[in-house]
Amino acid sequence: MTSEIREDALTGAAVAVAASRQGRPNLPHEECPFCAGGLESPEPYEVRAFVNRWPTFTDDRCEIVLYTSAHDATLWSLGVDGATKVVELWAERTATLGARADIAYVLVFENRGAAVGATISHPHGQIYAYDIVPPNPLAELQRAEERGCPLCSEDPGARLVSHVGGWRAWVPWASMYPYGLVVAPQSHEPDLPSLAAASRRELAAVLVDAFARLDHMWQQPVPYMMWFHQRPFDGGPWPSAHVHLEIAVPERAPGIMRYVAAGELGSGLYVNPVEPETAAATLRAVDVAALVS
Repeated sequence: MTSEIREDALTGAAVAVAASRQGRPNLPHEECPFCAGGLESPEPYEVRAFVNRWPTFTDDRCEIVLYTSAHDATLWSLGVDGATKVVELWAERTATLGARADIAYVLVFENRGAAVGATISHPHGQIYAYDIVPPNPLAELQRAEERGCPLCSEDPGARLVSHVGGWRAWVPWASMYPYGLVVAPQSHEPDLPSLAAASRRELAAVLVDAFARLDHMWQQPVPYMMWFHQRPFDGGPWPSAHVHLEIAVPERAPGIMRYVAAGELGSGLYVNPVEPETAAATLRAVDVAALVS
């Protein structure tokens, strides 16, 4: 089982060619492999991480992270205590993978919902450990080094959605997605393992709040993609690194996808049909007190 990173001659885009993933199962109809007693979790658990059977990269660099044994749960329905356990596992696996000599970057991410390609509905995410610093986080790091950290200077104003302790969630000024969010600490923290216990719990709390709002703005669960960007683990100092989570909801209305098509991919100029201030107001209007109390 091998994979290869190739570079597109026209754009310089990096593409991982992983032919072995072509044979992975799609939306299995048998019993859930992530439930306790299933293929991947024979014993009861609260949170769990293990090596992906269908990895994009070899050498145990792709992992599955299970948020809970409850099949119908969501990250926000776990409450702050349950979500904190997930954050702790993210940080622990990041530190362990990042300590390897062959790892330069650790990406924690999740795809939720069939609309974004998730093959199993059980609440879970993934971790990829790269032997390079991938192009997108590298571009962010270089831009912050040249211009100063944009997250430290961010004043979301009317785009603020949630604020818990030292963590905030807001809709970006130029969001590519109708309901995109950035979640970041106000202090300049570099990565998940560096977060103090209190900060990890605050991160969990703001995630519970933000995801509850997303799932209830239309009174139905939304598909989303999310990923953490953090300091590389290649041994460099990377003073510009400011850990943050990006959330991308690709629907522009209930059940209606906002497709990225030729005009945007061909030009590199993206079109968002929902004004970020309107998206933030919609999310703030959700009454989460009854949901997460």
